[in-house]
Amino acid sequence: MKILPFTKHYSGRLVLDFPGIELERGKIYAVIGANGSGKSTFAKILSGSVPADKKARHCDALSIGYMPQKNYAFRMSTKKNILLASKDEDRANKLMAALGLEHLAQKPAHRLSGGETARMALARLMMKSYELVILDEPTAAMDMETTSLSEELIVNYVRESGCALLLITHSLQQAKRIADETLYFHKGSLMEHGSSEKLLSSPQKPETKQFLEFYGI
Repeated sequence: MKILPFTKHYSGRLVLDFPGIELERGKIYAVIGANGSGKSTFAKILSGSVPADKKARHCDALSIGYMPQKNYAFRMSTKKNILLASKDEDRANKLMAALGLEHLAQKPAHRLSGGETARMALARLMMKSYELVILDEPTAAMDMETTSLSEELIVNYVRESGCALLLITHSLQQAKRIADETLYFHKGSLMEHGSSEKLLSSPQKPETKQFLEFYGI
């Protein structure tokens, strides 16, 4: 699927200049970069929650699922929150089991911890299938064990649904573990992209190399 070029300015300042890219279904694409590099703006524009400079559809995917950094919990039980996306109780139960949420099924969702809320939101999104899924820092509030559960679920979801998945992540190790390809953003530009193995071990651009060395890859 194609993502067309677009730009985004805030108060006259260019914050993102994206050249376009073609994504392959069935693959996970990690999006990495320093804070302020444009990663979350990229996710918001593709999801349709924020307009680009030219208000047009910038992706030819027919259906897009989006999990933002700040996840919302409605004032109802965890399970009912998940069922808002679909009434398939069997799938909801399987997703809760996969994410270790079974014991929280009847707990008021607005009383969950940050990591629990993130797992609930991930389960809610995965109640349905999409052509493109965008996850913005989905495991940032999770501990090591629940991050592992979530990564396994993400990989399985992509295999089963055949979607293309964009994973905005601050964790280079996470990109290395589960992403087929990685996109590196630098000061609002897509500086480099390619296979995760190659980009994370042998970057071509000096900016990418400096970033990876600073964060310990």
